Amino acid sequence: MRTPRNQRSAEAVEAFTRIMGRKHVLTSARATAPFTTGDRFGAGDVLAVLRPGSLVDMWRALQVCVDHDLIVITQAANTGLTGGSGPGDQDYDRDVVILSTLRIDGIHLINDAREAISLAGATLFSLEEKLAAHDREPHSVIGSSSIGATVVGGIANNSGGSQIRKGPAYTEQAIFARVDEDGRIHLVNHLGIDLGTDPTHILDRLERGDWDAADVTPPPPDSTGTDYADHVRQLVDTPARFNADPTFLHEASGNAGKIMVFAVRTRTFPLEKDKATFYIGTDRPSDLEALRRRILAAEGPLPISGEYMSAHAFSLATEYGKDTYVSLKHAGSATLVRMFALKAWANGVFAKLPGFGPATADAISQKLFSLVPERIPRRLTDFRDRFDHHLLLVVSGSEREATQQLLREFFAEPEHEGAFFECDADEAQSATLIRFGVASAASRCFVMHRAEASAMVTFDVALRRDDEDWLERLPAEIADQLLESAYFGHFFCHVLHQDHVAKKGVDPVALKKRMTQLLVDRGAAVPAEHNFGRIYPAPDQLVAHYRELDPLNMFNAGVGETSAKKGWG
Repeated sequence: MRTPRNQRSAEAVEAFTRIMGRKHVLTSARATAPFTTGDRFGAGDVLAVLRPGSLVDMWRALQVCVDHDLIVITQAANTGLTGGSGPGDQDYDRDVVILSTLRIDGIHLINDAREAISLAGATLFSLEEKLAAHDREPHSVIGSSSIGATVVGGIANNSGGSQIRKGPAYTEQAIFARVDEDGRIHLVNHLGIDLGTDPTHILDRLERGDWDAADVTPPPPDSTGTDYADHVRQLVDTPARFNADPTFLHEASGNAGKIMVFAVRTRTFPLEKDKATFYIGTDRPSDLEALRRRILAAEGPLPISGEYMSAHAFSLATEYGKDTYVSLKHAGSATLVRMFALKAWANGVFAKLPGFGPATADAISQKLFSLVPERIPRRLTDFRDRFDHHLLLVVSGSEREATQQLLREFFAEPEHEGAFFECDADEAQSATLIRFGVASAASRCFVMHRAEASAMVTFDVALRRDDEDWLERLPAEIADQLLESAYFGHFFCHVLHQDHVAKKGVDPVALKKRMTQLLVDRGAAVPAEHNFGRIYPAPDQLVAHYRELDPLNMFNAGVGETSAKKGWG
């Protein structure tokens, strides 16, 4: 006779407590709220939030979940961008457990730091910091989401980031657990490191870095990029990179939480210390597209990055992202990580107090930082006031003169309008941080205008590589429903982020559906870098990938609007 669901769940909680201690098995609504509620989307109930402190405890907790027929959501940074990192309000037929990996944040550098083994909760920030001592850098560097984001999270969603030469985060070397069609759990070691055969022994050795150099396969050839550079140069009618592209789906890569990943092995890249930064402005989107095509067709290496933002997004960032901009510029990434954590904790406390709300800490931060004097370099503000569209172009130092010549010739041609300048060190840093601040500006704007707004409506979009009409122009009936809009993104890849704040009284679900269809009709892929979550139907090729990894739908049942029931009905 099968044990009743409530009894099985209670038995599971006791088993979890024996594995990792009561302190790290959270069951109350107050304790689990930071894990079950996303910043932009998603909220739901869970049986428990588990915070294992070792890979072996992760494995043992997963075994309990399988034995007690629980849904598992493996969670790192709970962004809540699309609802894939937490539960929803749908009718699950089993209890849901969140397994948070953030306590397991070890990183091992191998092969003279040319590769890194990042454990389940290791952050991009930590990896970037660790590699700097070796004059190396990871696949992704500070961009729209790397503060707090994990290496495994980027691999799981084929995230791209700002680095033109590198392409989406991808690896074929990982160690992960999956559940087969018969409900049996398997540990798959494809790290290219001989660690033995017993799962707990393998995971313990992995966490401690206990292996000989002879047990590790050699690294790939060293370079500053990947084959993606040739791929992005091709001006064809498909997107350059998006996280349902079959080319970049392989086990852990693109799994979107449908397996439990314990660690990934990824390439690192030589750190380019000598860089030149150019700031470009124009009033015509067509000029930026013509420049993009000119640079893609030019001889020599591609730029390191090319980040777009509208003048309006620039202004939103300096008004609503000022705490991010100032903290990064004057205190550094580590301080900002701690500040984000403190703010999240404070919002949780305020949410429980009468007369306060879940964004009170954001409102306080907004008010305090508005009092902080901060002089943005004059040439940046001049360009903001002169031009509607901005491009921040970073190239290798060896390409400085060639890039200057190309830009001079381009803007000297009568059919093009605009201007550029080469940034000094302060201008380059400030422009980069303003671009980073844009990513949170619309969210803060929404928080500060809740009385006038209904919800955030956000997109990350991969446009066709040959799309000349790249900047969205919304029909009047849609634009009239929006309080604010910010456009920014990774321009050479044609991956754009579009953040909107819908007016009070607007149905954000219907609006998002209508706006998504406009993008799909243009041949764009949505989403480009973020998880499918519960708000995007997963494409057939991604569903096939999920089914192969997780035939019983044990993991992250909300992803891609798949059924919460067993199987894939």
